[in-house]
Amino acid sequence: MLKLARYLKYFKKEVTIGPFFKLLEAVFELIVPLVMASIVDIGIKNRDSAYVVQRGGIIVLLGLMGLIFAYICQYSAAKASQGFGTMVRNDLYAHINSLSHAELDKLGTNSLITILTNDINQMQLAVAMLIRLVVRVPFLIIGAIIMSMILDLKLSLIFLIVAPLISLVLFLVMKLSVPFYRVRQKMLDKVSRITRENLSGARVIRAFSKQESEIERFNEANDQVADVAINVGKISAFLNPASFTILNIAILAILWFGGDRVYTGSLTQGEVIAFVNYMTQISLALVVFANLVVIFTKASASATRINKVFETRSSITEGDGCIEKTLVGEEDLPIISVDNVSFAYPGSDEYALENINFNIGEGETIGIIGGTGSGKTTLINLLPRFYDVDKGQIRLKGKPIQEYSFDELRRLFGIVPQRAVLFSGSISDNLRFSNEDASLEEIEKAIEMAQAKDFVDKLPYGYDTQINQGGRNLSGGQRQRITIARALVRNPRILILDDSFSALDYATDSRLRQAIYENFQESTVILISQRANTIKNADQIIVLDDGKIVGIGKHDKLYESCSIYREICDSQLSQGGRP
Repeated sequence: MLKLARYLKYFKKEVTIGPFFKLLEAVFELIVPLVMASIVDIGIKNRDSAYVVQRGGIIVLLGLMGLIFAYICQYSAAKASQGFGTMVRNDLYAHINSLSHAELDKLGTNSLITILTNDINQMQLAVAMLIRLVVRVPFLIIGAIIMSMILDLKLSLIFLIVAPLISLVLFLVMKLSVPFYRVRQKMLDKVSRITRENLSGARVIRAFSKQESEIERFNEANDQVADVAINVGKISAFLNPASFTILNIAILAILWFGGDRVYTGSLTQGEVIAFVNYMTQISLALVVFANLVVIFTKASASATRINKVFETRSSITEGDGCIEKTLVGEEDLPIISVDNVSFAYPGSDEYALENINFNIGEGETIGIIGGTGSGKTTLINLLPRFYDVDKGQIRLKGKPIQEYSFDELRRLFGIVPQRAVLFSGSISDNLRFSNEDASLEEIEKAIEMAQAKDFVDKLPYGYDTQINQGGRNLSGGQRQRITIARALVRNPRILILDDSFSALDYATDSRLRQAIYENFQESTVILISQRANTIKNADQIIVLDDGKIVGIGKHDKLYESCSIYREICDSQLSQGGRP
């Protein structure tokens, strides 16, 4: 938690003012028992109603002042805690976006969502309690003990015995409960993961009538969270009875020994009542302290998870080279060179790609084909440095891609991912995601090239039609065409289409490839497809099998020399796979 305390320096005023006014409130609260003692010993004893009313007015005034001070503290705590949470959340989100795909895969989407929401909320609560109660509670306890010692030193020994006993109880409860809170956070991650899978895969679940089994899976995970919470509850349940038993025994001791001292004249009746009030204040303060222990225990577990993300560093470091000078200065070199590249996903012992070698010339159309799991998507993820290679080198116009900043490198690419991903907002908003300065004419041209004009024109609001989260109000083919248009509107130097025609019929596929050929002749186009017909006219075709290149060349040459390519063609194309 101390590592995150650095954010409190932006709220020095609130962190100072809040506890100060809460301290004043506690001072007034400690004065109240003395006023009550004077009412009993003087006002009631002498039946002086005027004195009772006067002292009662002082108690009311102390209460009103305490209310004002508490309000100031509450406002300061709210401002500091919410500001703290906002800053941590912003910085954490920015840090997450600086991580490579390898770190994101390791941390997990569900865990990150839980950390950004639940864990930071827990830290906000801890900051609020830090300002409101962390100073007040110990001050009340210590202040009550000191005031009792001023009243009667011998009788105050009861307080000095009670405080260590209750502290021991709190320590034991905290020590036993902390591990459970850490386990509970992991359980919440699991619940978050199952929830996310069920909501995003609702159509699949219903298609296979798996609602009952998924409900059972969710209930099982939820029950595990409940079991942990129950175990913590069992431990925490011991806290209040143990604390109040000790305190009630202490009050009995005060009444017993205090009565004896009243009888001998060492104490007044009002002072005994003040002793009981101070013990009650200690009891209430310790109940609050017990809740603080729970809050800060949870916050400690949350802080550990937040710091773990902050301490995670991207395995990919960006350079600072200028891409534009490189592209202009070396026209004769291939735009992309892949030299003896091997790559394995983090945590895997086997290479997903091994000994990959090929060159891509400026303005060429490259086709990549292969069976499922052959490494096609993995290969194109290496080009914009979503992952770094384990062996070999990828060069851009002869210079390693590690020399360039991520922004400069990735601005060269227009990528259509295998899975169509759209964002909530209008169609225009989604297309401007890749090029925020795109004009309406550029958007219309991209939509027309992507073969999406026919259905966009029929939408009630055209380009201003709102897309639901994930594009749920569009069909699969419509989502895919909008995704393609988003890449095209960028007018990229290198266009990558990762199996982006799978939801399109053959006629639309053909028209789209023709539109790309006519409008992107100067761009390098990389087509990844399962369809031989989609890539057969490419300038160069790369055939992958089990992470290795088994063939490279034009369609006719590969059909004769590569058995895997020939099998793919024979299974899809007529006339022996020939165009």
